[in-house]
Amino acid sequence: MIRGRERFLTQMYVMADFIAIQIAFLLAWFFRFQVLKENLDGVLPFQTYFFWSIIYGFIAIAIGYVLGIYVPKRKKKFAFEMMKVFQIHIFSMFMLLSLLFLFKVVDLSRYLLILYFAFCLIFVVSYRLFVKISLRTIRRKGYNKQFILVIGAGELGRRYYDTLMRNPEFGFQVIGFLDDYVKSFPPELSKYGEIIGTTEQLSEVLENKLVDEVVVALPIRAHNKYRQIVEACEKAGVRTSIIPDFYDILPASPHFDTLGDIPLVNVRDVPLDDAQNRMLKRLFDIVFSICAIIITLPLMILIAIGIKLTSPGPIIFKQERVGLNRRTFQMYKFRSMKHMPESVSNTQWTTANDPRRTKFGTFLRKTSLDELPQFFNVLKGDMSVVGPRPERPYFVDRFKEEIPKYMIKHHVRPGITGWAQVCGLRGDTSIKDRIVHDIFYIENWSFLFDIKIILKTIVNGFVNKNAY
Repeated sequence: MIRGRERFLTQMYVMADFIAIQIAFLLAWFFRFQVLKENLDGVLPFQTYFFWSIIYGFIAIAIGYVLGIYVPKRKKKFAFEMMKVFQIHIFSMFMLLSLLFLFKVVDLSRYLLILYFAFCLIFVVSYRLFVKISLRTIRRKGYNKQFILVIGAGELGRRYYDTLMRNPEFGFQVIGFLDDYVKSFPPELSKYGEIIGTTEQLSEVLENKLVDEVVVALPIRAHNKYRQIVEACEKAGVRTSIIPDFYDILPASPHFDTLGDIPLVNVRDVPLDDAQNRMLKRLFDIVFSICAIIITLPLMILIAIGIKLTSPGPIIFKQERVGLNRRTFQMYKFRSMKHMPESVSNTQWTTANDPRRTKFGTFLRKTSLDELPQFFNVLKGDMSVVGPRPERPYFVDRFKEEIPKYMIKHHVRPGITGWAQVCGLRGDTSIKDRIVHDIFYIENWSFLFDIKIILKTIVNGFVNKNAY
């Protein structure tokens, strides 16, 4: 039976990453100086390039440890791993270029560095994906298992068991339950297996059975038993996890802080609270919005002419919206409705066959072309390319009283497009469903998730039946 420990596996990842980086270098060097037939006169020798590749490998490994990629990832999604790999090689390349500048090594081929960076990403991501898929396949077939003992046969413990059964690729198997009040499951709950003892028998069970992890799923009223349970597990050298009885109010990935020696659980962990994530997203927003403005500038000029010719009033419609940290800003759109007082436009919901729209405006809204000026909002920093759609203060005040967790969307910058929008939640659709999607996006943000949403926006097209 294959039961490789995850600690050994993560150590192997370090070696594999280093080897993949060196293979990437060899392939980049071969392409640059052999396939492209570069004249080698005056070019730095192979040994110099290889020396800096070794340095780059050590830098990448060190940054990998700092960013936490060399930890057990059995319960992590592969998107998390890809994001970490991308960050590691971005930072590593910056450090390598800084060292080259410091040591005045200026004759390295720029094309080789570009190829090197690309091949590093391709090789590292590819082999990690292969390992991930292979391990999941092995675990689905019953190998590479980790054995779990659940303490608590109540609803909390049973829900944990159900979650494991729905995700066999994690490779966890429940060997049984311990409970002080229930001796066995009734026939209708027989799928949960057997209750093999009480919490007082924990030490005996750990001594006689193969257990990799103990999961405590007791109600909060039984907190006085936690210390005894943890001490018994630590004495036996078994990992312990605790499912909080109030887990349903916590996010999918809670974040822990400390105040002195007191641990704190952040009820809402936002990946974009990390400075490096914010910097990456903001840099992407700036580059993307500049490119979008340049590409669509001729179209925006034609739209401006069309608005002027079809209805009196300003070309750009500015409207107050609520953005990051509940701060308001002026959002720009091409005017698609008849000119009217702000008191009216700020408090009325747009509906199908809205009489306020102009004929040209109807076309703009259906094709989402009225939103092109929002790239200037992105450039200013009021918005992001991807994020929850911003709403007017009037409706924010209304929705926050009617919809739980509505205000969480303001933890990040609002976006031109978002996860809710690419899932069809635009226009006069359920606000509750939108918030569910917005919170999912906020809690699970990654750079790759943003790219996925942008691609879905393009693939799905800009015409939407709910856009009016």
